[in-house]
Amino acid sequence: MLSSAIKAINEKIIDMKVWHLVLPVNSRRDHGIGTVANNIEVVIVKLTSESGAVGFGEASPWAPFTGTPEGNLAALDRYFRPLVIGAMIADLSKIMSEATLVVVHNTEAKAALETALFDLAGHILRMPVWALLGEKCRSEIPLSVSLANPDFATDLSLVEKLQDDGVNIVKIKTGFKNHGFDLMRIRTLRKNFPDLDIRIDYNQGLDVREAEKCVSDIDAFAPTFIEQPVVAHDFETMKRLKNATNSPLLADESVFGPEDMRRAINEEICDGVSVKIMKSGGMMRGIEIAEIAANSNIPGYGGDMFETGIAHLAGTHMIAASPNISLGCEFYHAKYYLIEDLLEEPFAIENGMVQVPDGPGLGINVNLDKLQKYAVNCADGGTR
Repeated sequence: MLSSAIKAINEKIIDMKVWHLVLPVNSRRDHGIGTVANNIEVVIVKLTSESGAVGFGEASPWAPFTGTPEGNLAALDRYFRPLVIGAMIADLSKIMSEATLVVVHNTEAKAALETALFDLAGHILRMPVWALLGEKCRSEIPLSVSLANPDFATDLSLVEKLQDDGVNIVKIKTGFKNHGFDLMRIRTLRKNFPDLDIRIDYNQGLDVREAEKCVSDIDAFAPTFIEQPVVAHDFETMKRLKNATNSPLLADESVFGPEDMRRAINEEICDGVSVKIMKSGGMMRGIEIAEIAANSNIPGYGGDMFETGIAHLAGTHMIAASPNISLGCEFYHAKYYLIEDLLEEPFAIENGMVQVPDGPGLGINVNLDKLQKYAVNCADGGTR
């Protein structure tokens, strides 16, 4: 529930800047619906209040999954700016309701705007974002790191590093090469790291004609869950696979918002759900998804896109206020994938657990020099 403290803020938003950034990454990653290599692209928004307080948010789009950086930049700069400049911070909910109406989709841009509003409010109130969303139900979150490098030897080296760091959960991205490659990787990990918590994620990568056979073979390894084996709209196959496997079936692309979650429950397509602020359009809608799922005993997993520490922090605060998002999170990009993150201090991970910040706003500040370094475009009429 949104904190009543926000409604007591008597300040307007006077400035909004939006940047499109291109950030280098350390390896190629293949997924069922596409490849990421060389860099990722994000859109960062900064809001400033009358007193000079600032708040940051991040849109982390991926064209095959949610949207494009160009579209998110336009949504924030052209369509959301008139809703924000001169608006009272106390009207946060009203601003977000209006943002939903002025442009369809662009859920990442809506997540970025909402995050910046909460970060701004938190700094003014000297309260962490989780306290503005509800009660804190956890102080740390188990971290899962995805394995998606087509060079499996490199991923094996990564797992060794993860073990040294205390990370014991991995999610194998499957369905991008061939079934034999997928089975070989699982078999190797089970042999070399017998205590490893292994999850599977197809990212819609299976042909419906092969799905049941492939998932059955994977199921024999008893993974913690198998995520989104077929295309998002194929609820019929998702239900059939759910009923045919012993391993829990997780919905990701099939569930973007609360509306999808209700349909997923009604059609019985999943045993768990990946909750991502970039899909849902923000932390509040993500919490709503988790609450709807909880009513049907469906646990949530803290998913992410290709994010910097800014978006990771937003997801961390959401999970801290969401009892049902209990399967851990995959907020690993800032530490294990980006060449350089945008935060002043490292995104906090200790002994395989993401640490929930207690400082004001998101809890860690943005490094403006790094933001300027990687920006390729700035919208607002200001200079980079």
